[in-house]
Amino acid sequence: MNKIDITIGITGLNNTDNPGPGVPVIRGIKDSTVFNARIIGLAYENLEPGIYMEGLLDKTYMIPYPSEGTDVFLERIEYIHATEKFDLIIPNFDAELFTFMKASEKLKAIGIQTFLPTLEQYEDRNKSNLPEYGKKYGVGVPESIDIVSHNDIVKFDKEKPFDYPLMVKGKFYDAYVAYSEEQIRSNFNKISAKWGLPVILQEFVKGTEVNVVALGDGNGNTIGAVAMRKQYITDKGKAWGGITIDDPKLIEITNKIISQTKWRGGMELELIRTNSNEYYIIEINPRIPAWVYLAVGAGQNIPEALVMLAMGMDVKPLADYKKGIMFVRYSYDIICDLKKYETLSVKGEL
Repeated sequence: MNKIDITIGITGLNNTDNPGPGVPVIRGIKDSTVFNARIIGLAYENLEPGIYMEGLLDKTYMIPYPSEGTDVFLERIEYIHATEKFDLIIPNFDAELFTFMKASEKLKAIGIQTFLPTLEQYEDRNKSNLPEYGKKYGVGVPESIDIVSHNDIVKFDKEKPFDYPLMVKGKFYDAYVAYSEEQIRSNFNKISAKWGLPVILQEFVKGTEVNVVALGDGNGNTIGAVAMRKQYITDKGKAWGGITIDDPKLIEITNKIISQTKWRGGMELELIRTNSNEYYIIEINPRIPAWVYLAVGAGQNIPEALVMLAMGMDVKPLADYKKGIMFVRYSYDIICDLKKYETLSVKGEL
């Protein structure tokens, strides 16, 4: 079968100790038996490692942070589109998804497809809304509250709706364990300076962290779902190694959520499985996670399936995945000419 030529813009090229999903998403698409993809990297920083990895990108453009304003952001995307003629853009950062979702109809009008959750779906699973989410969809979640000031910390410490230790989380990224009011303050300052408010205090649930990468078609059907247990975790809480696991209950929870919410796009469920085999959802990330290439290696090419859905193709649920497949990340020094960095810094494209 002849492959379909397609041009895809992809963000999330920061393949560091806090990796973005861009590089593994690209690897999955390059393994595709359906598409012959031209990949355009969309970078926020000129030292994102994915830019300099050989054989990964056909071209790279710098783009402004969405925080600089939707109009400025879209103007840059439209400028790049005039040259590259995107068929599809796959954003991979939580912080940019809101802008892309709001602009999806404008992008579609100029020929750029996306395949993202709706704004309602995105807000529904927000960390701040997780307790209500659990009640609404009948899934277990830890208790949590939002805090926006040091006064809220004092109030929490007096009332103690749940006890120490607890998790202190940013609205997009970062999570730290706190054992005292002083540690809440320290982590609150660190997280709010980086990600803004609110900061979330979440009940600490003891058990094993398990994760699922999944893809919903927007009609309530699960197209793919692969469960994984982290084998090695960095100080940033990121998986540096993991293994696919046989856990029907995890897949059942995933199918239930996708069916009830009619989730559209990629997602990651982060759960704690207690010693008594209870499951608590601690986060729902509204995009493909950085460990998605494990799913590809286990037999489910979720990035390829997402591209097919975005392009309006008929996609049947992926077959079961192999259990006991492992991934291990590693550091690798990329040697490249300084001229590449200079060109990208001066011209904004490479």
